[in-house]
Amino acid sequence: MDVRRKKLLFQSEHCGIRENDFLLGRFAERRLSSLSDEQLDRYELLLKESDNDIYNWVTGRVPVPERHDHDVMAALISFAKEF
Repeated sequence: MDVRRKKLLFQSEHCGIRENDFLLGRFAERRLSSLSDEQLDRYELLLKESDNDIYNWVTGRVPVPERHDHDVMAALISFAKEF
C-alpha cells in the first residue's frame, strides 16, 4: 500500500466517533486499493468534513450535499448497507 493510501486508512480508522471509525475504517481497508487517484481525491475531501455530517449522509438521515454526491459517496453508502 502506498503512503497516500496508508495515510487515508489511518484517518479513516481514527475519525472521532466510533461509528465512523468502524465504517470508514472497514471501507478503507477493503476499497482504497481499488480507488483511482481522482477517487482518492474525493475521498480525502470527504474525510475533511465533520464526523456527524459524514455519518448522517451515509445513513441517509440527511441528503448528501452536491459537492459530495459522487461515485465514492455512492460506494460508501452501498458499503454501509452491507453492515
